[in-house]
Amino acid sequence: MKSSRQVAILEIINNQSIETQEDLAEELGRRGFRVTQATVSRDIKEMKLIKAQSPGGTYRYAIADHSDNSINERLIRMFSDTVLSMNSAYNQIILKTISASANIAAEAIDNMHWPEILGTIAGDNTILLIVRSIDEVQSVLDRLNAMMHR
Repeated sequence: MKSSRQVAILEIINNQSIETQEDLAEELGRRGFRVTQATVSRDIKEMKLIKAQSPGGTYRYAIADHSDNSINERLIRMFSDTVLSMNSAYNQIILKTISASANIAAEAIDNMHWPEILGTIAGDNTILLIVRSIDEVQSVLDRLNAMMHR
């Protein structure tokens, strides 16, 4: 439940301008998560979210610099908590995730900056991953598998 809620928080702050913990709790409620302000506060602290200035001059919650090692570790953990299966065809890998988690799993992959991966496209529960060549698919699958079983 906690991991699903935190995945939802990342999706919310990536797609909406959330200025307060109350706004975040309200949006989580719309998505079926019953939370208190205290729970949201703990999640924000644990996820190391920051308040960043938007172009309009207001402040909103955002993810800290992705080069920060602790953020990458959190993304990898969320990847392993949300990916259910992997299959490949030619130079493509399809990952199935729990509902509403594909974006965060794709973000974890993108933040690895693996040269073999040309890009990811995420839906609600499916990720399409394009690998540079067919010869590199098995090596990418092996590394993704290692991330799943951390």
